[in-house]
Amino acid sequence: MRGFFFTLISLVCSLAIAGTVYKWVDEDGVVHYSDQPHPNAQKLQLKDVQTYKALPVQNSNSNAAANAPASAAPSGYQGCAIVQPTDSQEFANIDSLTVVVETDPKLRAGDQVFVTYDGQPLNGSSATGGQFVISPVDRGQHTLQAVVRSSDGTVVCQSPGVTFSVHQPSLLNPASPIKPH
Repeated sequence: MRGFFFTLISLVCSLAIAGTVYKWVDEDGVVHYSDQPHPNAQKLQLKDVQTYKALPVQNSNSNAAANAPASAAPSGYQGCAIVQPTDSQEFANIDSLTVVVETDPKLRAGDQVFVTYDGQPLNGSSATGGQFVISPVDRGQHTLQAVVRSSDGTVVCQSPGVTFSVHQPSLLNPASPIKPH
């Protein structure tokens, strides 16, 4: 059914770009759209396509960047990410999980990595570093996120959230092969 609606919307959009669109209903009650006239077809009035013109970007720091000394360290990271576990990864029967965070460029001296697990800080709110082991890992779906902070506590990079799932057998499962009912 979704395929039908997608096809219909695509057809209407392509016809709208082409110009005039005609609509009619056949003897089986099926609605048709075309760019060619058909007996008993209704001519549709389509609105113009909405457009948007972006405003020019103003770089107020262009003079400051040109006058900055070449030896100054870059102010931030190109990116940071949790590379292990990967997003939507599923695990079965694990007791611990190693979390690996990478930054681009490499973590600078004085900067620290902090990881949150289901919205709560890991390691007692202390820095976790680029690699940290979570143990135990409860079953269910969990979310991890990494934040890189400079020596003064300012957030300089924040990773997107990574969701993973842990599956573990349960004796309470009615279909459990361990404890048949």
